[in-house]
Amino acid sequence: MLRERGETVIGVDLKGVEVAGDLSSHEGRRAAAGEAVQLAGGTVDAVIPCAGLSVMKPVTVAVNFFGMAEFLEALLPALGRSEAPRVALVSSMASLQPVSTALVDAMLAGDEEQALSIAGSLADASPESNPIYPSSKRAISRWVRREAPTTAWGGAGIPLNAVAPGTVVTPMTKDLLASEQGRAMTDAYVPMPLNSHQGAESIAHLLIWLTSVENTHCTGQTIYCDGGADAVLRGDDVWSWNDEAMARKFQEIGARLRG
Repeated sequence: MLRERGETVIGVDLKGVEVAGDLSSHEGRRAAAGEAVQLAGGTVDAVIPCAGLSVMKPVTVAVNFFGMAEFLEALLPALGRSEAPRVALVSSMASLQPVSTALVDAMLAGDEEQALSIAGSLADASPESNPIYPSSKRAISRWVRREAPTTAWGGAGIPLNAVAPGTVVTPMTKDLLASEQGRAMTDAYVPMPLNSHQGAESIAHLLIWLTSVENTHCTGQTIYCDGGADAVLRGDDVWSWNDEAMARKFQEIGARLRG
């Protein structure tokens, strides 16, 4: 879509695009970011990181969380040279599903070695379930929320957001959605009352808006572009769990203002 609009797009993937890079390693992320910046002439206006694996292996953590976070951090100087820098990455409605708290904490602490070790243990202990994937998506959404208001991002005028799709019709889901049993299981875990399974275009349109100059104030958000799955699964109240903490915070603000 962006290419059709005349934008200069620099793809980063293992192969077949402008920059060949392995986002599962520290060296690969830094090298890919450096080459992308060089091709962009030193200035990057927008980044849309959508790398993602769903295999029950530690590499899912390396790509889905560290591959995005470290790649973006390496691009910060080039984004800072843009007149209207924007970032929107792809999370998932799987961020709502059960996760490994220890794994999420290790990712958010930036401890890749520990995170990969925990993911390896999970893969050995739970071959039928996959807490690694939702944990990686929960962590990257929390990373977005944590980093967005900081000096490096919000203070530099860079909106940082995530989009969380539901069930997307792609080659990855083709076999699962081909059978009645597969569709029933998918719809049970990802209920989508609005228009059911989605095409990739539904996500692309939102990512493009989030990285456009029209987005001046939306930041730190994971926007669930999921046909209503979030609303069905979490219900109408996603606020009151934190009411006591917010009341204390506003009391502290009031006390501070009163001197």
